Amino acid sequence: MLTGFMLFMSYLGSAAFYVPLLVALFWCVAPRLAARASVVLLFGGLLNTLLKLVFHDPRPYWTDPAVKSRQSLSSFGMPSGHAQNGIAAWGFFAAQTRRRLLWAGAAVVIALIGVSRVYLGVHSTGQVLAGWAIGLALLVAVLGLEPIVVPWWARCHLAVQAVLSLAVSLLLLAAAWGALQPLEDWQWPQAWADAVTAAGGRLEPVSLTDSARASGGLFGALAGLSVLASRGWFDPGGSPWRRLARLPLGFAGAAAIAALDRLFAGANPVEAFAAQAVLALWVTAGAPESFVRLRLAGRPTPGVTRPGEERAGLRQ
Repeated sequence: MLTGFMLFMSYLGSAAFYVPLLVALFWCVAPRLAARASVVLLFGGLLNTLLKLVFHDPRPYWTDPAVKSRQSLSSFGMPSGHAQNGIAAWGFFAAQTRRRLLWAGAAVVIALIGVSRVYLGVHSTGQVLAGWAIGLALLVAVLGLEPIVVPWWARCHLAVQAVLSLAVSLLLLAAAWGALQPLEDWQWPQAWADAVTAAGGRLEPVSLTDSARASGGLFGALAGLSVLASRGWFDPGGSPWRRLARLPLGFAGAAAIAALDRLFAGANPVEAFAAQAVLALWVTAGAPESFVRLRLAGRPTPGVTRPGEERAGLRQ
């Protein structure tokens, strides 16, 4: 029972939980809030893949036979992505309210996510603490810089926003490429390889593919949200059936594009970048445009802002 509970808490810090939740929130409930949270997590995910290459630290069950692993992973362990995501995501949503009960609930979830990773044997305490520290630093930076960066971004021309989206993504990808160079001839130590395979995992070469996918997702999201803002966003309201009807349409398009990602799994970084960029563009711009054209969602008049709103819409 305890293992099942810890697996569930670990799931609450994973992309498998955040991605469908944020997509549904974006399409059907609160697109601006979901967009802001998604950018934070995408940036954090790319940063995490970079830092894992920098530290290339083993997971505890790779080096200590006394540690029983309840999951099998072949990526490096430092810092913990789940712990980092926990603070970045749950902390971000808690920061949108002043209710102490919600803050306390977020703190409990964040703590249990970190504890679950140690219990499952996939991270050391130090790796979890590092993930929390990086996630907290990212969250503080986002909350402090967002009121400055978003209005400035909104004043830029759409073409400039697209170029900046690509530049930011490629800059972080270049940093990951630099971190990969010392590992170019790296080989799995036999003890580490045996531990991974014994736990039912599959050995994978150290490559730039994960960072390329994360970079492509960040670029696609930033560019897609910029396009969506230039079109006038969309109204997530409407009757329940209209909201629910968006989900099969949106996810069908995403599934078709995600097939490219599966096709390119383990392929060269350029293909991985392109597949994730197209997927993120569909989620943030293509699907909302389809909803509007099929009259499953409304759209405010392009170029007209409501009182108190930023034209980019990301502050709402």
